[in-house]
Amino acid sequence: MSLSIQPLIIAGRTFQSRLILGTGKFSSPEAMRDALAASGAEMVTVALRRADLSGKKDPFANILEFIDPEKFLLLPNTSGAMNAAEAVRLSRLAVAAGLPKWVKLEIHPDPRYLLPDPIETFNAAEILVKEGFTVLPYINADPVLAKRLQEIGCATVMPLGSPIGSNRGIQTRDQIRIIIEQATVPVVVDAGLGAPSHAAEAMELGADAVLVNTAIAIASDPNRMAVAFKMAVEAGRVAYESGLAAQSKTASATSPLMAFLD
Repeated sequence: MSLSIQPLIIAGRTFQSRLILGTGKFSSPEAMRDALAASGAEMVTVALRRADLSGKKDPFANILEFIDPEKFLLLPNTSGAMNAAEAVRLSRLAVAAGLPKWVKLEIHPDPRYLLPDPIETFNAAEILVKEGFTVLPYINADPVLAKRLQEIGCATVMPLGSPIGSNRGIQTRDQIRIIIEQATVPVVVDAGLGAPSHAAEAMELGADAVLVNTAIAIASDPNRMAVAFKMAVEAGRVAYESGLAAQSKTASATSPLMAFLD
């Protein structure tokens, strides 16, 4: 039996998959290409500093040659930007190079923990939204910031589960629950998801999608890990759509002990 889940809609565009993939850390562009195909994802993030936007076919920055724009929405990523000005400049450069006017807005000036800068992120988002970009901001799991970003017109909010590449899973559950409860746009749990069970948990919480990179890219078999995440996302979403049973502090017998004696 194949799981059937509701499609994901972001800024009026429909995606059948709720798994978004990053493209860093793979052993080769070919390995990345194969894992993307195995995952069933329809949106992939590309760090602009790793992409050749010059048209000169740089062999060390040719990642875009391995991603079919007919199959995947290319989501330029401003990873590496230290402030709003740099993020805006990178976004404009991507559009000038022919990439979609979508951007995963990512600003983390701290190289040790890679935590997003909330002030610079908000400032950049405000500029880019006014310029007509579809902005998907990566943020701390901050319900207040998430609400403000929605109010200025961001297409999603992308709270972290735990620090980038940490593989520690969802350590921000309570905040993510609040963000989801207050959301008027899709909520994408991004960063720190190191196992398919982490992705399933995010979906069961009510997240609209998850973004995964490291856990798939560094797996001994990225293709099979991509399939595992695909299945986990679908299972978690089906569970959420079906209605999870409420938790109870006490036991509740599945077979009544008295009624059958009457």
